[in-house]
Amino acid sequence: MAASVAVLAWLAPLAALAQRNSDGELPDAPQPLAREAQNPTTAQTAPPSTNPMQNGVTIFLELQRKSLVFPDLATTRGPLSSWEKFKLAANNSVALSTIGAALLGAGVGQARNKPAGYGQEWGGYGKRFGAGMARVASSNLFGTYLIASATHEDPRFYVKKDLDLAGSLRYAAQHLVVTRSDAGDPAVNYSGLLGPLAGEALANVYYPAGSRGVGSTMIRYSTDMAWRFAGHMLRQYWPEINRRLQTAPEAETRSKP
Repeated sequence: MAASVAVLAWLAPLAALAQRNSDGELPDAPQPLAREAQNPTTAQTAPPSTNPMQNGVTIFLELQRKSLVFPDLATTRGPLSSWEKFKLAANNSVALSTIGAALLGAGVGQARNKPAGYGQEWGGYGKRFGAGMARVASSNLFGTYLIASATHEDPRFYVKKDLDLAGSLRYAAQHLVVTRSDAGDPAVNYSGLLGPLAGEALANVYYPAGSRGVGSTMIRYSTDMAWRFAGHMLRQYWPEINRRLQTAPEAETRSKP
């Protein structure tokens, strides 16, 4: 509980800063990878069908579609529709980064026997992994889709160029509470703050006895914020990591700063 109080106390001044600096400098959109530009399925903007059966099939296929490691890395400055935010939430929930984090988190929980109700056999590891994936899916559903749509926020991460390590650390921390609106203006990141909290509250439904309640929820929420900060740092350097590892070809032209 003390950890959650410390995190919230740390975030509070940043939220106030976001409200004061409403006309601050906006981050940059990284250049799309060449293979993404050649794949039109990543930029679909067609609205969903009104047929419930067809919608169900579309959602299933969307969840099964291969995602990038970080689907929420922005490659354009244009706003996302509500349907595109739903697709982004689905892709985030099954991305390689999400699966990797859930596997790692389940391993740490297995070693610490947290939650204790799952036990420490292989079945317990599977339960921890499933619970981790479910928490991320809930966070994306509430934050990336529902809250971001209602508050007209852009839930993507925009890489900010030409930052040193200290600047990247500040930017990663600031992005916990500052995002951009659909109109491109700085805005308080309600989707990033409230989405994980709603997801953790829902987790009390399927978490074992002894790992529920306000205290446990806030501890998990604090951990989520720490993971999000680390994820922001990795996203900030991801284009450079891709370039150095040559995991994807660079586009012929670069975006303007």
